[in-house]
Amino acid sequence: MTDVLLDITNVVVDYPIKGFRKEPFRALKGVSLDIRPGETVGLVGESGSGKTTLGRAVLGLAPVTSGSILYRGKDIAHLSRGERLALSSEIQVVFQDPYTSLNPSLTIEQILVEPLTVRKVSQRDASKRVRDLLDQVGLPTSAADRLPREFSGGQRQRIAIARALALEPRLIVCDEPVSALDLSTQARVLELFKEIQERTGVAYLFVSHDLAVVRSLSHRVAVMYHGEIVEWGDADQVTARPEHPYTQRLFLAAPVPDPVRQEQRRADRQRLLAVQAEQNLQAGVL
Repeated sequence: MTDVLLDITNVVVDYPIKGFRKEPFRALKGVSLDIRPGETVGLVGESGSGKTTLGRAVLGLAPVTSGSILYRGKDIAHLSRGERLALSSEIQVVFQDPYTSLNPSLTIEQILVEPLTVRKVSQRDASKRVRDLLDQVGLPTSAADRLPREFSGGQRQRIAIARALALEPRLIVCDEPVSALDLSTQARVLELFKEIQERTGVAYLFVSHDLAVVRSLSHRVAVMYHGEIVEWGDADQVTARPEHPYTQRLFLAAPVPDPVRQEQRRADRQRLLAVQAEQNLQAGVL
C-alpha cells in the first residue's frame, strides 16, 4: 500500500456569525482526501466552494470543528503555536498574490534567509542556500540584493516559491499561485512547479478555480462545491470525462489557449455533450 503523507478525514470547519444565537456558517461539510509523497492533488472549485478554507485548515489557519488532519500519521488539526512552528519546516505555502506576499522593505536575500535564521542556520550557510534557491527557481544570484518591486509578477512568484522551498518541506499548499499572472507567465510558473517536484519529490495541495490549470499539473483532482467534495479521482478522468454536473460545467467553461490541447478539449467536449444528450433523452428531457 502506498504511504499517505496527508490524510484528511471528515473535516468540518464552522465560522461563528455575529448576532444573538446565530448559527455558525459551515464552510466545510465533512471533507476527506489524501495526498501521497511526491504527488500533486488539485483542489478545484469556484469562489466560496471551501477550497481555500481546506488549505488554511491544513496550515492551521482555519479552525477545525471536527474530523482529523493526519500528517505522517499525526493529527495536526489542533496544534499549539510552538508545535505548528516546528511543523513549518515540513509544510509550507505559496500564496495567491505575488505582489503582497513579499515584504517590500526587505531584499530578496533577507526574505529567503528569514526562515533559515529561525532554524539557527549560520549566515554563511544561509547565504549559500539563498544562491541555491535562486538557481532552483531560475533567477540570477544578483537578484539577492534587489527589492521585490524590481521584479515582475512571475519573478515575484518564483521568489515566493524559493521561500517555500527554503526549509526543504515535504508538502507545499499552493493557494491559487498562478491566478494573478498572465497566461504565458502561468505556463512558465507551472512548469517550474513540475521541475521542482521531479527534482525534490515535494508534494503539492494545489488550490485553483481553473480546471485547465489543475489538469496540467495534478495526479489526482478533488472538485469542491458548497463545502463538499463532489468528485474525486484520477486527474485525466475527472478533468476530461467528469461525471458530476458541477464538474461538467467547470469543464465546459475552462479556456485552453494551446492549439493542440484545444483540439483535444474540443473532442472531449463533443463526447461530453453527446453523453449529456443521451442522459437527457433517457430521462425524457427535451
